[in-house]
Amino acid sequence: MIKATTFKGRRVAVFGLGRTGVSAALSLQAGGAEVWAWDDRDAARDAAQSEGVDIQDLSAADWSGFDELVLSPGVPHDLPAPHWTAVAATAADVPIICDIEILAREINARPAGDRPKVIAITGTNGKSTTTALIGHILKTIGRDAQIGGNIGRGVLDLDRMHAGTHYVIELSSYQLERTISLRADAAIFLNLSPDHLDRHGSMEAYGVAKERIFANQTKDDAIIVGVDDDYGRALTTRLKAANNRRIIPVSSRRALGHGVCSLGGPLMDRTGRSGRVVCDLTDAKALDGIHNAQNAAAAYAAVASLGVEPRPIGQAILSFPGLAHRMERVGQDGRIRYVNDSKATNAEAARQAIASYQDIFWIAGGVPKEGGITSLLDLKDHIRKAYLIGDAAADFATTLKDAGVDHKVSGTLKMAVLCATHDALESGVEHPVVMLSPACASFDQYANFEVRGDAFRREVQSLMELFANHRAAKEQAQANKAKGSAA
Repeated sequence: MIKATTFKGRRVAVFGLGRTGVSAALSLQAGGAEVWAWDDRDAARDAAQSEGVDIQDLSAADWSGFDELVLSPGVPHDLPAPHWTAVAATAADVPIICDIEILAREINARPAGDRPKVIAITGTNGKSTTTALIGHILKTIGRDAQIGGNIGRGVLDLDRMHAGTHYVIELSSYQLERTISLRADAAIFLNLSPDHLDRHGSMEAYGVAKERIFANQTKDDAIIVGVDDDYGRALTTRLKAANNRRIIPVSSRRALGHGVCSLGGPLMDRTGRSGRVVCDLTDAKALDGIHNAQNAAAAYAAVASLGVEPRPIGQAILSFPGLAHRMERVGQDGRIRYVNDSKATNAEAARQAIASYQDIFWIAGGVPKEGGITSLLDLKDHIRKAYLIGDAAADFATTLKDAGVDHKVSGTLKMAVLCATHDALESGVEHPVVMLSPACASFDQYANFEVRGDAFRREVQSLMELFANHRAAKEQAQANKAKGSAA
């Protein structure tokens, strides 16, 4: 745990007692703050209290006595409607922050030579894979790498910092809009596409929140921007015009005169006077797809910006085992490959997976995002048949029917896996892919995308066992028949 010593003697309200809220409350308490922690859910309060969190009813509090409110990232302070704690804090001029801001202040309070390195990653899609890949690279080359933020552990639950620590932090727009003091040694902005617009109000506001990742950087720090989308290209142009900081474009769709790119295999570093091949991504274990080539380019650029030599970075990239729920291969039986892409909670994320394979038996649906799956119809030739689940099933069926895409409303994930497997076996396709890539949130049927992905994995494993038992029984029957004939 990181003790929030910069808050010693201050009175701090904490609302939202999930993973990040509990770690923030415990960090503040350990650092000497007076904490009033609360959650609207009885179960969350009870669980937090059992871990040692000081529970105080914020609805009965005098908000003029608080120095700050640590508000869970998932709780709105403005749009679509401010939470009651945010209303109370704003009325009392109490600043609203999140756990990332607490970490930033703890880092900044240390002597410059004793601060950890910070690599921060944001973007609409690809954040988790890139974050995990950077952590893997650093650990593989022997660095102390701690991964947290919007992935894995809350940042205040990470191990204590020292000069050799590398904090690899995935940052959502929700976290960035409440972070003021963070300075990243390397900041990655992968892409931007419509998402969370109910929270931010517009694409412009969404982009502004994401761009806070570059705040407080100096000319000694690295800015890494994906330039495979219009927003990233425009952002790079603006950043170059605004300052003389170190900007490294990354791409998997275009050759770059300056930057890091990969077009069809070789990962090229063109940040120096001459280009060099870092590795061949066709040899990577778990980086299928053009989008993962950009993720690899961004990860390489970030680690290389810290002074690490290219060769060990390239070797580590090739050994990356992949990320659960993101184009994760969870099984293969004969010709059929099963891919768990449950983390694809919007159409743009699903696009990346669909574009990476042919002959897909696609499982999609859940709580739909704005625009549905209309933007994916240019990839319909990749889809043999779609199997629709959850709240979005009826609307998605209409979209696919109008586009001439074969589909079936399966309702449940279990039924979708069974139907997709049956159709894949009957199709005669050489390498069919049964893939869960929902293009939707999970909250209609599952608590989160991880639970949904785990359910898909269990269904696939059950099928694998069924197939294995069937083969074993068939082989035994053949052996018994042969034995009988011989007798």
